[in-house]
Amino acid sequence: MELTLQELEQRRATFTAMMHRRFPDWDTAVIVGNVNQYYFTGTIQNGILFIYRDGSCLYGVRRSYERAKAESPLNEIMPITGYRDIHNGQLGNVYIEGDIMPSAVLDRLKKYFTMDSVNFLDPIIRTVRSVKSPYELHWLGQSGEQHRLLLEERVPVLLREGMSEAELMGELLNEMYKLGYHGLARFHQSQVEMTAGQIGFGTNSLYPSSFDGPGGSKGGGPANPLGGDRNRKLKPGDLVFVDIGFGINGYHTDKTQVYMFGAEPPVALSGAHHLCLDILHRTASRLKPGEIPSQIFKDIISGLSEQELDCFMGVDNKHRVKFLGHGVGLTIDELPVIAKGFDEPLEENMVIALEPKKGVPGIGMAGVETTYIVKAGGGQCISGGGREIIRVGR
Repeated sequence: MELTLQELEQRRATFTAMMHRRFPDWDTAVIVGNVNQYYFTGTIQNGILFIYRDGSCLYGVRRSYERAKAESPLNEIMPITGYRDIHNGQLGNVYIEGDIMPSAVLDRLKKYFTMDSVNFLDPIIRTVRSVKSPYELHWLGQSGEQHRLLLEERVPVLLREGMSEAELMGELLNEMYKLGYHGLARFHQSQVEMTAGQIGFGTNSLYPSSFDGPGGSKGGGPANPLGGDRNRKLKPGDLVFVDIGFGINGYHTDKTQVYMFGAEPPVALSGAHHLCLDILHRTASRLKPGEIPSQIFKDIISGLSEQELDCFMGVDNKHRVKFLGHGVGLTIDELPVIAKGFDEPLEENMVIALEPKKGVPGIGMAGVETTYIVKAGGGQCISGGGREIIRVGR
């Protein structure tokens, strides 16, 4: 499916309409972030995009103008050597990507453009991106199906006694590229550096990290805490935790699968996993237009016993996250979030990864994650659904 000029114009119209509602005095949106450039232009270049209150735009590209013209359906693209080449210097009330734009870039913009005020547009643009078009749903569906193949069919074949976590990560990436992976896991959250996801054998999956997710990973050491541990070898009786983002043509799905290597899952692990599957199904049934994310979160959490809440959504009770799911799309951490404080109602064609997980002391991480589209009948799964623990090996 090809990206059309009509699609880009509709995205821009939706964005400008929301800006008019939220910030009636706005004049110019200035966009430099790669993901937002891609969303509004269909290409990622060393450039700057201006969206004006009348709905028009201008995309100035330093490098590569030729590639931008080849990839983007936009007509409003001009080559620049620097900001001075853009002659519309009066920008009025300006809105920028406050979460993304470096202060040095803002200082350079102020050198060449007159701005009456500078404000942040991040919540608006993330809200607009949260509702997916048929074009976006097509690519999310493609990613979800390949993601299912990867975790449900390819990974069990890869697991073998004596391999290290780092070896598994390498072989996993090879399989991902064979399935059409676009090559990187993008996040909105600053400073997230990830090869593809989190993996862990046994209690390595309970190793705490700075990453804002329920699972753990010892990784490759302090310099790469989310890679694979070269020293941890797979042995019979190990749980294998694989939490991997997948993406095609810029659009990500998120999925987690737990495996048991060479043994039956211990009773404690099976019990925790079944609890997570039950929570997954109950939460997915609530992914309907009009449902309130914060209310879904409250209802699910308040229905759990003290024992069920023990280590729920965390490797232990000191490292728990405060959500049950999150939006996915051009980044793995999009809006909406199924959590307290997210009070705007769900809309049809939002895409959400639900990930109920529970740490089992001395064993590893139980739980599931899979990706859904918000629909009138409840969440429509596009990545295979939550599965039982997959038994692998002798």
